[in-house]
Amino acid sequence: MPKHAPRNVMTTSFALVGALALSLTGGTAHASGSLEYVALGDSYSAGSGVLPVDPTNLLCLRSTVNYPHVIASRTGAHLKDVTCGAAQTKDFTSSQYPGVAPQVNALDADTDLVTLTIGGNDNGTFINAITACGSAGLLTLGKGSPCKDQHGSSFTEEIEKNTYPALRSALRAVRAKAPNARVAVLGYPWITPAQADRSCFVKLPVAEGDVPYLRDIQARLNAAVERASEETGATYVDFSQVSDGHDACKAGGTRWIEPLLFGTNVVPVHPNALGERRMAEHTMSVLGLG
Repeated sequence: MPKHAPRNVMTTSFALVGALALSLTGGTAHASGSLEYVALGDSYSAGSGVLPVDPTNLLCLRSTVNYPHVIASRTGAHLKDVTCGAAQTKDFTSSQYPGVAPQVNALDADTDLVTLTIGGNDNGTFINAITACGSAGLLTLGKGSPCKDQHGSSFTEEIEKNTYPALRSALRAVRAKAPNARVAVLGYPWITPAQADRSCFVKLPVAEGDVPYLRDIQARLNAAVERASEETGATYVDFSQVSDGHDACKAGGTRWIEPLLFGTNVVPVHPNALGERRMAEHTMSVLGLG
């Protein structure tokens, strides 16, 4: 694959800087212009940190060039975008903020297409992992695997115990509200490379042994998302191959995810405009949308 400051954006810092609101679902595509499309999900769906911001709901920090808008513009679909930064699975069926309706309320029997990313914010699992590993990495100046040594399998156990069943319940709620829709659940693009790169420490101050540790946590989260998608009749959009080599440690113009430090987005550890476009394009390819 996926909170602090106002919930509309997942900010943290390594002092503590940064953000992670990870903090991310099948049907037949209709003719261009007739597709009733609803976008749900968290900050990866909302494009939090990518300008320009949708002024109609500043709490959700939703971009007008997020991947749902790219899909809609290229397919001619009629888009209803209720994505919201910091959303958890529970916010599909309950109000995330006063005046913000449960996300599934945007769905009905006429909905043709639903896309979403969700799960990265549940239990604070991934934000806690990023924060813990960043803090530990600074203390050891990037040496060893202090985060893994301290936390072991606790983050992945949390995903399996709590996030996975919550994902399954949320996707069942989507299916109940939009029984005729094709539901596409996007995995989270890679945040870290497979192995540590010393040049990355300046941008993403995680110890060399904890870089693959964080990647494994993200892989476990994406695996839970995929499993929940398959069990609820949704299409899983896998980014494990196409996003490889576009992690937060890469140079601008190559990376899809902005780093914690010295990035260009208002919200770090989130997709940039290029990442949102690539998420849209890969989703369209998987779904066969022109």
